[in-house]
Amino acid sequence: MSAPATHHVTRLLIDNKAFLALALLVAVSAGMSDNFLTLDNTLNVLRQTSINAIIAMGVTFVILTAGIDLSVGAVLALTGAFAASMTASGLAPWLSVPGTVAAGAALGAISGLFVAYGRVQAFIVTLVAMTILRGAALVFTDGRPIAIGASEAADTFWLLGGGYWFGVPIPIYLMFFVFVLCWSVLHHTRFGRHVYAVGGGEKVARLSGINVNRIKISVYAISGACAALAGVVLTARLGSAQPTAGTGYELDAIAAVVIGGTSLMGGRGRIFGTLIGALVIGVLNNALNIMGVSSYYQMIAKGAVILLAVLIDSRSQSSS
Repeated sequence: MSAPATHHVTRLLIDNKAFLALALLVAVSAGMSDNFLTLDNTLNVLRQTSINAIIAMGVTFVILTAGIDLSVGAVLALTGAFAASMTASGLAPWLSVPGTVAAGAALGAISGLFVAYGRVQAFIVTLVAMTILRGAALVFTDGRPIAIGASEAADTFWLLGGGYWFGVPIPIYLMFFVFVLCWSVLHHTRFGRHVYAVGGGEKVARLSGINVNRIKISVYAISGACAALAGVVLTARLGSAQPTAGTGYELDAIAAVVIGGTSLMGGRGRIFGTLIGALVIGVLNNALNIMGVSSYYQMIAKGAVILLAVLIDSRSQSSS
């Protein structure tokens, strides 16, 4: 095989590493357990993955601009508490859910304002936001769960997390709806092109006439909105808002983005890759659970997978 052909094959494998990893995981898991590829387990994996995937797709926008968002888990907890409180008061889901998503977008936009106009590193801004919002969630809930109660509004709200449509859990539909929406925005709008441009080179983007600050604020707002929607799904599924909900979710979301091939340096990545990355984590967790592997070892395995993805990304950037 000639050198150009070899390079092309290598490039193809690297660009699709997340899909190859998912296929390998599925094959190995299916070989080790007869229960893995059953319809019930497949739907269970997709439902469990949906929350992380929704968050991760929002975080993808931020990382594409060379930023980071560590506050999504705390946003999920606080907005989930908002949703539970509104539902418990009898507010219809068609009002409480958009209100919750809007609140998440506003919280994300505040972080974006500090990143864009305060010139503070995104890591510091979102770390502070994570701490403040986590405290706010504990204050709002008084450190206790908020039950959605028993009412017509609560029953309808519960369907978002625990309901089925044609035998498929509703969170799976929500996950694919967010995927299609984010994919369309990134690949078929001027805003999406500007997101990639800002991540590819902020100075060049400014010289090209792109309002970089507005793009930065917008991507953090999108990240916050996705975290809030995930908070709605989790709260609906549990029937209550937990003050400590979402702890560690930001790491799983970032892991899904990185495994999916989005560069931490910004400017390169795909929403489809993020979805596959979330599925890799979901399948890995499910397979280890089926095999009875301790949760402690699961954390080690997940860390190893993330490190491998980062190393591959680093090698691919240095060779390109």
